Amino acid sequence: MDRKSYPLPITELQVRAEQTHFFHKDGFPVDHNPAQKAGDKFIQVEVRDLVKRSAHLPPRVDRKYPPDDILVRALDELSFGPEPLSQVGVGLLSNRHTLLQVRPLRAFRPMLSTDNAFSALNLYQLAIMSDLSYSNFGQNPVKNPVDFVSFPLDPSVGNFFGDALSNYRESWKVDSSQSSVHRYYPLYEEVPYSKRFEILPFDPTVYEQNKPSDTQEHPANLHFFDDINECWVSEKSTQAFITHHDEVILIAIRGTLELSDWWRDADAAQVPFKEGKGKVHNGFYDAYQALKKFVQDYLDRFHVGQKIIISGHSLGGAIALLLAEALRNSTDNDYDILLYTYGSPRAGDATFVAAAKPLTHHRMVNNNDMIPGVPAPWMNARRSIWIPGLAALFITNPVLGILIFVAGLVRVGGAPYQHHGELHHFMPVDFTGKEESAILWDPGCASIEEAACTRALAKDGDLPFRGGFIDQAMSLGDHSIPGSYIPFSWATFRRWQQTQETGGTVVTKREYDLVAAALETMRTKVQDQGKQTRNTQRYINNDPEYIQTSDDLNQESQKLFDSVERLKKEKARRLTLVDVYGSAAQSPNLEDALLRWKNQRENKRLVQIAMIPRQVDDGLMFASRSGMPHTLDIDSIV
Repeated sequence: MDRKSYPLPITELQVRAEQTHFFHKDGFPVDHNPAQKAGDKFIQVEVRDLVKRSAHLPPRVDRKYPPDDILVRALDELSFGPEPLSQVGVGLLSNRHTLLQVRPLRAFRPMLSTDNAFSALNLYQLAIMSDLSYSNFGQNPVKNPVDFVSFPLDPSVGNFFGDALSNYRESWKVDSSQSSVHRYYPLYEEVPYSKRFEILPFDPTVYEQNKPSDTQEHPANLHFFDDINECWVSEKSTQAFITHHDEVILIAIRGTLELSDWWRDADAAQVPFKEGKGKVHNGFYDAYQALKKFVQDYLDRFHVGQKIIISGHSLGGAIALLLAEALRNSTDNDYDILLYTYGSPRAGDATFVAAAKPLTHHRMVNNNDMIPGVPAPWMNARRSIWIPGLAALFITNPVLGILIFVAGLVRVGGAPYQHHGELHHFMPVDFTGKEESAILWDPGCASIEEAACTRALAKDGDLPFRGGFIDQAMSLGDHSIPGSYIPFSWATFRRWQQTQETGGTVVTKREYDLVAAALETMRTKVQDQGKQTRNTQRYINNDPEYIQTSDDLNQESQKLFDSVERLKKEKARRLTLVDVYGSAAQSPNLEDALLRWKNQRENKRLVQIAMIPRQVDDGLMFASRSGMPHTLDIDSIV
């Protein structure tokens, strides 16, 4: 392959093997091949058995009829030179008809849309990639390799891209906490091996930079970034991976995992965003600064006009936003960037958000996730007030640290933090307690889209949270990428597939009626709270806080009205293939990829939250048949 960095010694044999398809769809060798009868000897070989340079090729797979190396070893023993007679090749006996079956060089890669418009495909696929960013790279040896590297650890980034997918093996496990009971397979397309997401080769005999030295390069430090440090209070930890093929460069950034990450989350002071305009969260900016050279070095070597797709969960989403905006502002390159984040907190002020408006950013929020509500708009505070208490709580319980982080601050100077990007809010709809569905939409009002509700709806004057402040803060399962964001992205993907295939609408009439009624009830409560505020003596005396509260309530009431109108549009909206699959809708590989994906047992099950709810007036049902509809509990929304 003609490239300056890590040029690949691709042979004619490799080209032909890439154009050959497997007889069996699972790619496993045939045990009883009819061709065996055509010769005296039948051998299953791989391209790497027959070429001099093989570091760029996939690892060997098990086979029933491997080459017999006895002949080669015997010839080596008879040779008189200091070097073995042959390092490569297959030993053949004369006067015998030997049949060599060469394994095809095909690979799997996650299908992605390069369109800027939102697609359910990317929502699901990039949630899985964001989860993969929590795993280790899995290289053996981890540091200072001498001759070769391997990726035996499963799950790991290296094993996923460098072993499983490169060897035509579908992989579902990207997180060690995942159970085989709940497998979430990416939607894979079959491609020629050289079109896969690449893990760079390691061969010191070919690449000078692979030789042992203080600046030695190997796959782990080229594709994987991890600046972990044991001193969590003073040092920060950031983790990410990067890989590419000829159309896409993929970057995924890890979210909060360690105590040092909690510390960074709490470091909410604002600093100038030097790569653009406005101010940003200091801790998130610090993490981006640690990561940027790693990413830029990779792009300088391997970016040749591909789409750059970036994803991240939680803290990783905030870092991903800063990285994406910095790359977009690069004066030396014209990068085409697409960003998906999951449960990401606010990262910048209004000036930053306005300046970054041209950046395409799709932001998914789980209905009951509190993390997107922080840093709250009032969090640019005098840290001397809260750091001592926070640090003390960190030592024993990092979750309790978040409580004081969220509840204990009052903004002193600085513009409020704001969210960037197009919101995609996942909201479950419970009909009967036995039947439920879910809708993905942009409600456009704080009462729904924020994990922390408005002060107006609090019962005790403190910041309320859905499900109760303490319960919500302690129950971070709704923020989990494997426990919430991947299942909910899968549910959206399945629901949109069904909707497109049946010609339905994004929101059914039944869902609309239930949710719209709840929103109207909520709006009435907001209006009642506004009346109570205006009837207080402090409001009459022009207390600024009460005047502001009244204005906020009026605005929220209008936004709730607008939310109903937004929902009404979704009730009339019908989906196209492009809505579901983006640019992948035009791929000739889509039909086969979907057939393979839908044959997985998990994608055959009827899971209520992923199904179109039945119509009340007919007997058809895609989920549960039990029970009758009842009033939607507002607490399921706020």
